[in-house]
Amino acid sequence: MKKNLFDLFLEKIFNVPLWIKQVIYLKLAKEMRDFECEEFLRNNEDEVFSTFVPTLTFKGKTELMERKCGLDANIYNFLQGCANNYSMLEISINTFLSMEEVAKYYELCLEQNFIKVPESKEIHAMAGFIAGKFRTGEYFKQKGAITVDQLQQSILANRDAQESGNPKKFGEIMVGLGFVTEADLKAILVLKEEAKKRFILDATTVPKPEAAFSNEKEELEKEISNLKDENLKLKRKLLQLLELVKRNGQ
Repeated sequence: MKKNLFDLFLEKIFNVPLWIKQVIYLKLAKEMRDFECEEFLRNNEDEVFSTFVPTLTFKGKTELMERKCGLDANIYNFLQGCANNYSMLEISINTFLSMEEVAKYYELCLEQNFIKVPESKEIHAMAGFIAGKFRTGEYFKQKGAITVDQLQQSILANRDAQESGNPKKFGEIMVGLGFVTEADLKAILVLKEEAKKRFILDATTVPKPEAAFSNEKEELEKEISNLKDENLKLKRKLLQLLELVKRNGQ
């Protein structure tokens, strides 16, 4: 698929009058504050998981072209998105997958060395958290917000709460111990829940998951096949001309 659906969506927003954009901005700003995301977005613009662009390794590029492993079509769609320099958000929209599903494919491709390990600890931690690989405490440890000792203290405190008949959620335990803020906890929990949702721009433009991206290898093979057919036709015409010349010469 040649067009980036998210770009089409942004074009529609950018083309609306300024007085509408102002209202959209104000309402979005309020929602970001309600979700405790505003400060993170302002201070960590380069570490937002949605805007992260995964990079293919040589192994990933080779597998995308040769497909020797016979993987699920959605995995190849994910790799193709990486090859197109799409962000996680753009891959999600163009493949009609939720961000949670995209994060799971990301983790699988990372384990198979199809994509490079991100430099950002936040990106690495958020990908694992959304994909379900990391639990709340492990997420904060992976991003460097808490230490291994603090995580162990939280685990022991959680065990004590369970045994005393006053169980609490693990995140609440960490907040109570002062290891993380309530705002940070709320932000990631909301984001994880929202990541389960699919974002459908337009049912008429959303591709089927198994055919979300154009496959460059298939297109190349098609071009080669067309060239072979044309060469064969030219050879036949040339042979006919040679035969005609030969007859006239006799």
